[in-house]
Amino acid sequence: MVDSAVARYQSVRITTGSPGDLLVALYDGLFRFLRVAILSLQNKRRAEAGQAISKAHAILTELYVSLDPRHAPELCTNLENLYAFCLERIVQANLRSNHELLEDVLRVLAPVRDAFREAVAIVARSGQSAVSMSSSS
Repeated sequence: MVDSAVARYQSVRITTGSPGDLLVALYDGLFRFLRVAILSLQNKRRAEAGQAISKAHAILTELYVSLDPRHAPELCTNLENLYAFCLERIVQANLRSNHELLEDVLRVLAPVRDAFREAVAIVARSGQSAVSMSSSS
């Protein structure tokens, strides 16, 4: 029952959230699956690691293909290169059962996730302050 409630909450959060919220949720999911894969590889649970790696790969692929260079060409080029590097690390980690390669992905993407999270928070705060200012007039 708790699992279905959590699933419903996440579904509503995704369908009603801003694009920035969705981006942060994707990064959070990516990091969660990478951590599961790392622990699974460390504990020799290959099947569980494979599932988590597959989900992490799918999320990172979605982030990669959703880049739109019309809005920020230089940023998109940098993220394309970073995502390509991380995708290759994930594939190699899966082939070699090497959790350290997944740790590299976490280490490289952590600052990006943190920057996106902060940017989304700033946009949310500026939107709220604009709303509160217009309602007080």
